[in-house]
Amino acid sequence: MPRSVNAVASRARRKKILSKTRGYFGARGKVWTVAKNTYEKGLQYQYRDRRNKKRNFRALWIQRINAGARINGMTYSEFMGALHKKDIQINRKVLADLAMNNPAAFEMIVKSVKA
Repeated sequence: MPRSVNAVASRARRKKILSKTRGYFGARGKVWTVAKNTYEKGLQYQYRDRRNKKRNFRALWIQRINAGARINGMTYSEFMGALHKKDIQINRKVLADLAMNNPAAFEMIVKSVKA
């Protein structure tokens, strides 16, 4: 009995990855084995960088809060410590947005924490 292989499914599987690597430099977008390796490595980078993105944004928020707090005569650590003591539950994302786009509201928060 002859060997049976599902060429249709194999070709479809290859075409799917080759279409996703379209536009890559040289063999990375044309040769199946190279394209497959490049595609899989890209998925690894994608997974890693979704986590790094969160890390980078948190660092950015902290820098913006620190800048806003220092304008109002406090350091970041003093400000966050006072926020926690007063049990004011505003996350860093919102605080950073206020510090940058609405300095008056951020100043009110700093004054309420200082008092």
